[in-house]
Amino acid sequence: MLFRKILTGFLLPLAALMSGPVQGQSGPSTDPRGDSVALEMGQVFRQGQGAAQRQRLTQLLPQLRGHLLEPWGAYWELRARLDVASAQELQEFFTRWAGTYQEDRLRNDWLLLLGQRRDWTTFSAEIGRFRMNDDPQVRCYALLVRTLREGPSETLAEEVRRLWLAQRDAEDACTTAARDLLIEGPSRGASKVAGLSADDVWRKARLAAEYNKLRMAQDAVTLVAPAAVAQVQTAMAQPARYLDGRAIAGSKVRKELVVLALARLAATDPQEAASRLDRKWSLHLSKGELAWAWGAIARQAAQRLSPDALGYYARAGQGAELTDDMLAWKARAALRAAGGPQWRLVLEAIGEMAPAMQQDSAWVYWRARALLAASTEADKAEGSRLLATLASPRGFYEQLALEGLGQRITLPARPAPLTPAEREAAQRDPGLQRALHAIGIGLRSEGVREWNYTTNLARPGGLPERELLAAAQLACEREVWDRCINTSERTRTEFDVEQRYPTPLRDSVVRRAREINLDPAFVYGLIRQESRFVMDARSHVGASGLMQVMPATARWTARKIGLTGFTPDQINDRETNIAIGTGYLKLVLDDFDGSMSLAAAAYNAGPSRARNWRNGPVLEAAIWAENVPFGETRDYVKKVLANATVYAAVLTGQPQSLRARLGQVGPRDPTKPEPSPDMP
Repeated sequence: MLFRKILTGFLLPLAALMSGPVQGQSGPSTDPRGDSVALEMGQVFRQGQGAAQRQRLTQLLPQLRGHLLEPWGAYWELRARLDVASAQELQEFFTRWAGTYQEDRLRNDWLLLLGQRRDWTTFSAEIGRFRMNDDPQVRCYALLVRTLREGPSETLAEEVRRLWLAQRDAEDACTTAARDLLIEGPSRGASKVAGLSADDVWRKARLAAEYNKLRMAQDAVTLVAPAAVAQVQTAMAQPARYLDGRAIAGSKVRKELVVLALARLAATDPQEAASRLDRKWSLHLSKGELAWAWGAIARQAAQRLSPDALGYYARAGQGAELTDDMLAWKARAALRAAGGPQWRLVLEAIGEMAPAMQQDSAWVYWRARALLAASTEADKAEGSRLLATLASPRGFYEQLALEGLGQRITLPARPAPLTPAEREAAQRDPGLQRALHAIGIGLRSEGVREWNYTTNLARPGGLPERELLAAAQLACEREVWDRCINTSERTRTEFDVEQRYPTPLRDSVVRRAREINLDPAFVYGLIRQESRFVMDARSHVGASGLMQVMPATARWTARKIGLTGFTPDQINDRETNIAIGTGYLKLVLDDFDGSMSLAAAAYNAGPSRARNWRNGPVLEAAIWAENVPFGETRDYVKKVLANATVYAAVLTGQPQSLRARLGQVGPRDPTKPEPSPDMP
């Protein structure tokens, strides 16, 4: 009897994996009982991968047999015990669910585990079947395998270097690949150019210090100076104390640790870091070390909107030591300069960025503006040419480029209608079916991932544009607005404004906005960015609903607008969420004298921050928005205003101006009443 129980327990997962649809059933079912099982399995999986969770997943999996979401159940069950699963079980899973997101997702997980185990033979056999190919860690392991097999090369070293420097957290794969190219490559007789240099490693440590990633900095320093790892923590955790230590005696390691400490001190007090660098360390550091230290100080000053930033950048000079992030803030500081934009410095900073960074729409636009401000006709012609390459209604800088060429923002013609065959192909796609069903029953994260995989990664290069439009239309018709918008936005030549800028709850939104004298296009632009019209959206900080309102903000606004009897549980009610969200937006807009740019920043980051950010010179709002210190809020403001401009065209049918919406931003008029001190 005991043997039978053990055997049954062993065979149960395998039998469930190999099972197909229920006999007599034409396709996977979507019965409510199966939905409940899928929801429970998803919840159990998210609780962890302990023995109890593994056992419960194994018990539940047979109950999902034949259901549309069975691949998810099979994935959760096997993923939870991946570390003990047999090779046969894995191959049977890959065969049973061939072509699905779940197959590729598990292979991604398996490849990472194989890399951690250093099982390069199995890794090599599996990597060619991995379709997503979007995981940098898997890519680093693959590069390491090629290095072990073929020997180091300049091409392999450069890709490892790029991936390793780009990673923002400590992890095994790229660190291991970097270690092999730094240490093992030369020992195998490879040429010097085929490996990573000590300067590359110290550059990695500097980047880690700048973003306060202690473990990542220690991992890097271990590669070149293992005896100094303990000092890294002191330099980063107590930078002022470390900098007060004894003077440098020519040690490369000591100098680099000083640079790390200066970067950390600059993060809290750029002026103090500059003072210490000037007083004690400037004569001891190399030209490259000095340039990077001044660049780190300058970036921090620029993010604080300090007028000292450009002076610090001047001390850094020009050269390859400055990172793209430092150069971006140099360009922003030059745009914000008190006497007006320093266009020569803008061009200088953009010209030093990596080629890929220069192609970002922001820097194409500002380079064009800088050239248009130049004195030569050739520069002006090049500026106009750059604006023409950018101009479209697709985004913030694209719209500004249109207006820079003297055009208004108008809606492009819609693509040709989808054919019945195109619609049917989307409706029958199993990945899209599973994704929509998962989202519909509450497995939103899983559904979104499968949808994105199906439309973007399942085939090399993603779906063709007509298929993307058909998939987007399917999501629109199911009112899964975030997938509708995001999928349609991936088309390059086709622009379906109804898919990209839908207007759910139009009567409620427009009526409420007009009742309080608020531009409904601004409301729609904000909702599109906040929640993508996901009615039950909830952020990681607790904001809820269409307009992502925080509980404390909801209570404060309810009192201000006279919404009696309000309780926090009402915030997910659509009409209540719209009433409170628009009410708060109107109060914020009035507090900032009607500036949509400031109101959007306040809605995202809080009114007190937006008030601080407006201090300084009077700026055109596009320059002000580019200088918002928080990356999330900077992106948010630009997208909300660009969204609102398109929505105004949708709602009115008339050409629009983003520039008119932006206006100028400057300090508060001292003659105006003080802002409400308790506004959340």
